[in-house]
Amino acid sequence: MHDASVSVEVQPMRMPPTRILIVDDERPIRRGLTLRLRAEPDLAVVGEAPDGLSAVDSARRLKPDLVLMDVRMPGLDGLSAAALILASDPGTQVIFLTMHDDARVRAEAARLGAAGVVGKQMIDEELMATIRAVAANIRSAQE
Repeated sequence: MHDASVSVEVQPMRMPPTRILIVDDERPIRRGLTLRLRAEPDLAVVGEAPDGLSAVDSARRLKPDLVLMDVRMPGLDGLSAAALILASDPGTQVIFLTMHDDARVRAEAARLGAAGVVGKQMIDEELMATIRAVAANIRSAQE
C-alpha cells in the first residue's frame, strides 16, 4: 500500500469589494474621492456621475452597493435622484455629501433610508468611517 498524505491549505473566502458610485457636480471632488477610495483594497469605484439624472442611469447600469451622493446639484438634486435609485433597487446604500449640515436634509435622508449624511468638510475622516460601517453591513448581508 502506498500512503500519500496531501496537505491542503484552506484560504479564507474573500468578499468582493464594495462597489461605489460617486455623484457630485464638482469634478475635483469626484476625482479626489475616486483617488482616495481606490487606495482601499476592499472598495471599488465603479463609476462617477456629474448630476442626478446621470446618477440614476449609472446606478441602473452599474449596480453599485453604495452611492456617495452630493445633495445639491443642478437639475435633479441628490435627494430626488436617491429616491429614484432606491425605488429601483432598495438594496443600494446611499451616503449623502453636503456642504451645509441642514436639519431638513438630514430628515429627508432619514425618510429615504439613507445610510448617512456627511459634511464635505469632514470628507476624509468621517466619510471613511461611514463608508467602512456601511461596507461591513453590506458584507454581512451578503454572507
